[in-house]
Amino acid sequence: MILALAAALGAVAMPSAAQAGEIFGGLYVHDVDTPLTLSGVEGGADIQLGWRGERIGKTPLQPYVFAAVNTAGETHYAAAGISAKFGDRIFVRPGLGIAVHTGSAANFEDPDNGKIDFGSRVLFEPELGIGARINDRTTIEASWVHMSTAQLFGKQNPGIDNFGVRLSFKL
Repeated sequence: MILALAAALGAVAMPSAAQAGEIFGGLYVHDVDTPLTLSGVEGGADIQLGWRGERIGKTPLQPYVFAAVNTAGETHYAAAGISAKFGDRIFVRPGLGIAVHTGSAANFEDPDNGKIDFGSRVLFEPELGIGARINDRTTIEASWVHMSTAQLFGKQNPGIDNFGVRLSFKL
């Protein structure tokens, strides 16, 4: 399932010459317990790889897709959405997307099963990055990725927060 998800993501993310954008990769602490979640249950790190398109017209908006694989075999996920970059040398990049995951989609929380029961296979995926431009083609950013149902698909909403660092390279 992970290979099929990665292949589909790769096919969607293949840039054309006119829409090259950038690729990014990162390493994240998986399932950090924060006030926004009922988590802190799963372990491991997430290895993230993604693509971000060029700006849409004259707006700061950029489409993105990425996949993250958990090193402990816990919840893997992929997301697609829109982000906006504000600033140049130092920047803030909020984003909003939809994610799919391989974790439990059970619609109840079982505190003894060692898993996050998300309540849905499809999740809301806000994120925030704060970064710096290293050179004309490379940026580095500290990033937060959150996933939950935002109670859009029911009251079950444990959520998950991942914190990490990612490097981006312009194509």
